[in-house]
Amino acid sequence: MSELEEEYRLEYFEEEGFERKECPSCGAQFWTRDHERETCGEPPCEEYDFIGNPGFDEEYSLEEMRETFLSFFEGHDHERIEPYPVAANRWRDDVLLTQASIYDFQPLVTSGETPPPANPLTISQPCIRMQDIDNVGKTGRHTMAFEMMAHHAFNTREDVEEDEYAYHGEVYWKDRTVELCDGFFDSMGVDLEEVIYIEDPWVGGGNAGPAIEVIYRGVELATLVFMSMEQDPEGEYEMKDGNRYSPMDTYIVDTGYGLERWTWVSQGTPTVYEAIYPDMIEFLKENADLDHTDDESELVHRAAKLAGHMDIDEAEDMETARGEIADELGVDADELAELMEPLEDIYAIADHCRTLAYMLGDGIVPSNVGTGYLARMVLRRTKRLCDNVGVDAPLDELVDMQAERLAYENRDTIRDIVRTEVEKYRETLERGGRRVESLAAEYAKKDAPIPTEELIELYDSHGIQPDMVEEIAAEAGAEVDVPDDFYSLVAQRHDTVEALEEAESDTDARFEDLPETEKLYYDDQQRTEFEAVVLDVFEREDGYDVVLDQTMFYPEGGGQPADTGTLSTDDATVEVEDVQIEDGVVLHRTDAHPGKGEFVKGYLDVDRRQQLMRHHTATHIVIHAARQVLGDHVRQAGAQKGVDSSRIDLRHYDRISREDVKAIEREANEIVMDNAPVTQEWPDRHDAEAEHGFDLYQGGIPPGEQIRLIHVDEDVQACGGTHVARTGEIGTIKIRSSERVQDGVERLTFAAGEAAIEATQETEDALYGAADVLDVSPEEVPDTAERFFEEWKARGKEIEDLKEQLAAARAGGGGDSEEIEVGETTAVIDRIDADMDELRATATAISDEGKIAILGSGESGAQFVVAVPDDVGVNAGEVVGELAAKVGGGGGGPPDFAQGGGPNVDELEDALEDAPDVVRQILDA
Repeated sequence: MSELEEEYRLEYFEEEGFERKECPSCGAQFWTRDHERETCGEPPCEEYDFIGNPGFDEEYSLEEMRETFLSFFEGHDHERIEPYPVAANRWRDDVLLTQASIYDFQPLVTSGETPPPANPLTISQPCIRMQDIDNVGKTGRHTMAFEMMAHHAFNTREDVEEDEYAYHGEVYWKDRTVELCDGFFDSMGVDLEEVIYIEDPWVGGGNAGPAIEVIYRGVELATLVFMSMEQDPEGEYEMKDGNRYSPMDTYIVDTGYGLERWTWVSQGTPTVYEAIYPDMIEFLKENADLDHTDDESELVHRAAKLAGHMDIDEAEDMETARGEIADELGVDADELAELMEPLEDIYAIADHCRTLAYMLGDGIVPSNVGTGYLARMVLRRTKRLCDNVGVDAPLDELVDMQAERLAYENRDTIRDIVRTEVEKYRETLERGGRRVESLAAEYAKKDAPIPTEELIELYDSHGIQPDMVEEIAAEAGAEVDVPDDFYSLVAQRHDTVEALEEAESDTDARFEDLPETEKLYYDDQQRTEFEAVVLDVFEREDGYDVVLDQTMFYPEGGGQPADTGTLSTDDATVEVEDVQIEDGVVLHRTDAHPGKGEFVKGYLDVDRRQQLMRHHTATHIVIHAARQVLGDHVRQAGAQKGVDSSRIDLRHYDRISREDVKAIEREANEIVMDNAPVTQEWPDRHDAEAEHGFDLYQGGIPPGEQIRLIHVDEDVQACGGTHVARTGEIGTIKIRSSERVQDGVERLTFAAGEAAIEATQETEDALYGAADVLDVSPEEVPDTAERFFEEWKARGKEIEDLKEQLAAARAGGGGDSEEIEVGETTAVIDRIDADMDELRATATAISDEGKIAILGSGESGAQFVVAVPDDVGVNAGEVVGELAAKVGGGGGGPPDFAQGGGPNVDELEDALEDAPDVVRQILDA
C-alpha cells in the first residue's frame, strides 16, 4: 500500500473485528467483517447481487429514501441544509456545474475563510457530472443527473489559533464517519458483514486525503472522503496524481451517498433507471413501440447483472465488453446489442431529460459557452436519441415530465426554451450537413477515417452528432472513428473555467506592510469631500500611486469606473486621474507627488460621481425589470457602467424584441418614479443566501463572512458599488439599443439621468434630420422611408433585368466579339467594359447557348470571367489563371465558372488576343 496505509487503520475497524484484504482480481485493499470474503465486491470483480434480490427491509422511492437519510443524520446531531442550484458558478467562479455536495462549501468554507451554514450538517444535493454522459444507459448504474446525499463536518487542527479560521476544533473524523455509515446501513436492515470498505485515496483541486468506497452487493453506495492535505512540492505524501501533499490546518469530512443507487438497491430492479424513472421509462417504451417477449425480458434481466462490464472508463471498448457479456450469457453478441441498445437509449433519454430539467429549472440558458453550452449539448443529444429509438413525443413535453416531478415553478419557461432550442438545432443541421459531405469526400480521397478531432469540431461548430457523420460519410465511401467516450471528450472542452489568479503586487516592498484603506464611500455615498493622511507614494512611469489612510474615491471594480478629482495640501493640488485597489489598499493615481505624511483634502468630481451612481443603480433596476418582463431565468452575464451610457448583458434564450425593450423601459421607469429608497446592509453571508438565494450574485461573487447587499425596490444584489439614495435621483432611464452579443446573451445599452435626455435628443435630431431630407413631418418618416425603399428595390430589379437583357443580346451575336472553334465547341472572346455583375451575366448567357465565354473588362483594373458549358473538357479556373497572370494578377474557380484579374489594364487586349492559344493548350493537355 502507499504511505497512507496507516490512515486506514481505524480503531473502529479493530473494535468491530474487520480484516484488511487485497482483492486478487484488481489488487484493491479493502476492509471486511466477512473473513471468508476474497474479492473487493465491486464490478467487474463481482456482479450486481441485489437485482431481483432487494437489499433492504423495505422498498423506497427517491423521495422516501431522501427523507430517510436526512432524518437519520438529523437524529445524529446534524442540521439539515437546503440544496444549492446545479449551476455552481452562481456562487463560485472556478467551476461550472455542481458535481458533489462539497462544491456547496468550496472554496470559502473549506479554506476556513467563512464558517459553514451548520457544523456538522446533512444535505441531499442535486448534481450533474458530464463526464458520465457516455456511460448513462449502458452500465445500469450511471446517471448524469443525481442527488448526492451527504453529511459533512469541518475541523481544524489542535495547534491552530482559535481566531485563525472561521471555525475551530474537531467535530468528528474518520472513525465516527465510518461508524455513522455502518449505522445507516444497519437502520436499513442490512447484514453488516456484507458491507465492504475499499481504500481509494482521493485527489482533486489541489487537495487530497484518504478515502473509502463503500460497497454493498456489488454496487458502490457511498464514498467517504477525508480531505486533509494540500499540494506541496516538499510534502511528505506522494499521491496517485504524482504530486506531493502535506497536511493542512483544516480537515473536512466529505461524504457522498448516491440517492439513486440506494433507491435502486431497495427495489432490486434490473437497472437504476427503472427504480428512479419508472413512469417515464414505461411511457417512452410504449411511445417507441418497444415491447419484449418473456424470453427477451428474462435475457434483459440476466444481462443487467453484468452491465457493470460496460463501463467506458474500465472496458477495453464497448464492442468487446458487449461480446464478453454475450459469451457469458451464451447468446449472440449482435442479437444482444439489437435487444439492449434501444433500451439503453430509452434509459439515457429519461436521465437526460432530468438533467435538462435541473439545468433549465435552475436558470441555465442554452448558448455556445459555459453552462449554456453543456445544456445545449445534452439537449441535442437527447433529441438525437429520441429520433434514433423512434420516440416521437415532443422533447419539451418529456423534459416537462421531469420538471413537474422536481416541482419547478418555471415549467412554462423550460418548455419554451426547449422548443426554441429544437428549432435552432434543425437549422444548424441543415447548415452543417454540407460541411460533413465535403469533409467525407476529402477523407474518402485520402482513404483515411475521419478523425476524432474533426468529429468534435463538427459537433462544436454545427451540432452534428457522430452517428449522423457516419451515415453521411458512408455514402461518400469514408469511415468514421467514433470513440466510446465521445460526449465526455466534448464536455471536457467546456466543463471547466479558468480559476482566477490572485494578482501579486510588483510595486514596492513597503506596500505589503500597508493597512487596508478605510473606505468612506460605504459610510456616506453622497459625500464628495474628505480629509486623509498620505501613508505612502509609489512612483510609476507616468505618475504616482498615492496611498491614503482613508478615502472617498471609489476604485474601479464591478464594472464601475473609478472616481476622479483632486488631492490638495496647503502647498499644492494634484489630479487624481484613476483609482485602483489591490489587496484592500486603494491606489490613487496622480500626476504629481503630494508628499508622504502630508495631510490632504480630497475632492471628487461631483458630476462624474453622480452620473456613475445613477448608472449603477439603473443597472440594478434594468436587470430587475428584464426579469419581470422576460422571466426569472434572466441573469447578468456582464455589465459596464459609464458616464454617458451603460450596458448590461443578459442570459436569455431568445432575441429581445422592440416590444420587450419598451416593456422593460416602462417597468424600470415606474421604479424610478416611485422614488423608492436605495439601502445597504452587511448581513452574514449564509443568512443572505438563505433569504435571497444565489441571484444575489448577479455582478460577481464577493469574499468574506459578511457581504454588502444593495436593496433597490424589490431587487436585492450583492454589490460593492456606489448608488443614489433614492431611485427618483436617477431622473429617467432610456434603453438606447438591444443586440445579440452571442447566442444566448443579449445586450441592453441604456442611459440614465442627463445622459438619458441627451440620448433621447440625439435620436430626435436624427429623426428630424431625416424628416427634413424627405421633406415630410417626423410622424411621416417611417411610411415615406418604406415607400422610397420599395421604389429603390424596384428600380434595382429593373436595372438587373435590363442588364440580363443586354447580356442575352450580346450573347446572341453582334458587336466586336471573336468566335473560335475549340475542339467541337465554339468559344466567344470579347472585351466588355462593364461591371462584374454584367460581365458574369453575359458569360452565363453565352454558356447557356452551349459556347465557352471568355470575357474581359477594363472598368476596374483588368478583369476576366470564363464560363464553360457542361461536358466540355476545358477548365475555366485554369484559363482564368493563365489570363490573369498576363495582367499581373491571379484568379481561379471551379471548372465551369471562374473569375480573376490584375492591375495592368494596358495588357488586357494582348491577354484576350492570346486567349485562343491558352484555351487550346489547356484542352490539349
